[in-house]
Amino acid sequence: MSDQPMVFEEWTTNGGGRIAVARLNSPRNLNSLSMDMIRLLKPQLQRWADDDSVCAVWLEAEGDKAFCAGGDIVSLYRSMTEPGKLAEGERFFTEEYELDYQIHTYPKPIVCWGNGIVMGGGIGLMVGASHRVVTEHSKLAMPEVSIGLYPDIGAGWFLNRMPGRTGMFLGLTGTRMNPADALFVGMADRFVSHELKGQVIDALASANWQGSSAHSVVSSVLRQYEQQSREALPASPVRDHFDDIQQATDGDSLEQVVAQLKDLGGREGWLGKAVKGLASASPTSLALTWKHLQRSQRDSLKQVLDNELVMSVNCLKKGEFAEGIRALLIDKDMQPSWRYASLAELDNEWIEAFFSQAPGH
Repeated sequence: MSDQPMVFEEWTTNGGGRIAVARLNSPRNLNSLSMDMIRLLKPQLQRWADDDSVCAVWLEAEGDKAFCAGGDIVSLYRSMTEPGKLAEGERFFTEEYELDYQIHTYPKPIVCWGNGIVMGGGIGLMVGASHRVVTEHSKLAMPEVSIGLYPDIGAGWFLNRMPGRTGMFLGLTGTRMNPADALFVGMADRFVSHELKGQVIDALASANWQGSSAHSVVSSVLRQYEQQSREALPASPVRDHFDDIQQATDGDSLEQVVAQLKDLGGREGWLGKAVKGLASASPTSLALTWKHLQRSQRDSLKQVLDNELVMSVNCLKKGEFAEGIRALLIDKDMQPSWRYASLAELDNEWIEAFFSQAPGH
């Protein structure tokens, strides 16, 4: 196996064209998105976009546990806690969001095989692809509120486009989604059993790409294998509890909505478990999520990513994000000491400051 963080290949198609392959290759840390990965993938995607013989891009990851479990937050922690390294964290977010935008606006089909864990920065890679595949092993989540961050990577755009207020619910609770949930909320397009992956690749390679729209070729192949996979698709708890989610997220203030969500914690089953994360979430993160989603409702993807860059750079500087990573991944004491212990104690000026660009930026 290559020790490069990204592996690039090309598969020849029936008509002499090529399917370009980009594989995240760091399975030991669940393919967490690193600066090296970003800096290899961005220019390679551009080269393939400019190459007329490339019909489509296939984006996958090494290993069966995870497509990408999020950004490389240990490196981000170093950028926040070691003197003189803050610029590294700023560059990471800048280039990550540029890559996300590149995928969203890519001129050719990108098939993302989202098998296993897909979280945070992994969702940033997946959600912009033109053909997003989930399997029976897919587990998606945006649990940033538990580490003093907020759902970023364009989430202000795509969470607001989910059915009803499911985006608000998922952002505030960090609830884990199964493949059917991902289809329901619009984060995935197709469900295909993971064991059929080799057959999907063979079918794409032997398809007739001449004279057909590349997007329709990909859709046709994926549709065929989705039909073979139907029996393996589980029920969607998010869909099944949609009315409860709508009721609990209907409020005029964050405090009201969080209280209503916490009331669901007494329920048996999925819904009770889904809101458990609120108890340990950073009050600052909850407020950032709430305000960001409200502010972003009519913004374009580009505007959202620009605003998120301002917010994320402020998160690097203000301590809450560093404390969340310390508690979860560095000291692993699971006892974050948040700046404000509750929503009631939050200082509005503190929250507003996350949305303001520092002079000179």
